[in-house]
Amino acid sequence: MKVVDIGQAMKEGMRRLASGVCVITASDANGEPCAMTATSVTSVSDSPASLLVCINEDTRVYEALQLPNSKFCINLLSAEHEEISNRCAFGDSGLSRFELGDWNMSATEPYLESALACFMCTRDEMIDYGTHGILIGRIDRVLVNETEGDIEKINPLVYLNGNYHTL
Repeated sequence: MKVVDIGQAMKEGMRRLASGVCVITASDANGEPCAMTATSVTSVSDSPASLLVCINEDTRVYEALQLPNSKFCINLLSAEHEEISNRCAFGDSGLSRFELGDWNMSATEPYLESALACFMCTRDEMIDYGTHGILIGRIDRVLVNETEGDIEKINPLVYLNGNYHTL
């Protein structure tokens, strides 16, 4: 094993943990939609139904979720959404992130209609830690794609070792 900076070693080690890919959406204080790609999403509890996501403090989504009771959506991506993930992870900003895909923009929190699942949430708690906010959201509503009963059609987008993969 090589000796490296602990932060860099953590990043290298975590690259070996396969994660589902999600896009987090919200609306900012001006009502403009914003989005970011995230792989750090996990369930917290089923009573109350809640999820946790880690959000970099340099993102518009982090800024949009500073107010208590802010709304956001966690969109669970399938293999067909790789380009959407890239668009929401790099370079593009603002409305250009929503030019690709079947986004429903009429909701309080925009959501991707073809996502495997969409979790509409209300901010419950934000804990600042290092460069990120640990956001806990109460789930208000869940939309599950019609493929739920057909295991052959459920093909999540997975991130591992710096690359996308599918099952």
